[in-house]
Amino acid sequence: MKALGSFVLCAALVMSAATAMAADTIGPVLTPYFRIQTALVDDRIDTIKDDALLVAQEAGNLGASGKPIEEAATALSQVAEIGAAREAFGRLSDAVIAYADSTKTSPGGDVATVYCPMVKKSWLQKNGDVKNPYFGKAMPDCGEKKKVG
Repeated sequence: MKALGSFVLCAALVMSAATAMAADTIGPVLTPYFRIQTALVDDRIDTIKDDALLVAQEAGNLGASGKPIEEAATALSQVAEIGAAREAFGRLSDAVIAYADSTKTSPGGDVATVYCPMVKKSWLQKNGDVKNPYFGKAMPDCGEKKKVG
């Protein structure tokens, strides 16, 4: 019986370590992703190209499952106007959320998945007040938190 208890404890530790490692794998993608989200909330695109290229670079480290993120981020890096940036950010958000779901990677306990019913799109943001990147300053609090962590 003691051996079974040790096995269960060991298995739990391995699963916990795997979850922590998975969260670490997406962290480098999320740092510039959050800067893009913040820029769009502020109705700016001046820093988006560089941050989108960083997202693409970090997504390349995720292997084949990170390819949709890399492609969406590369497309975002090439936009030149705010409307196109918001559309491209929607595709990037879809890719990041799909990656987290398919790999069972938590973006972190302080990260919320938020849904905007007006554009029917989701995004990730640091938990707190809703900050809508699709409407920016026009409707910054439009959205509903769907999931935290």
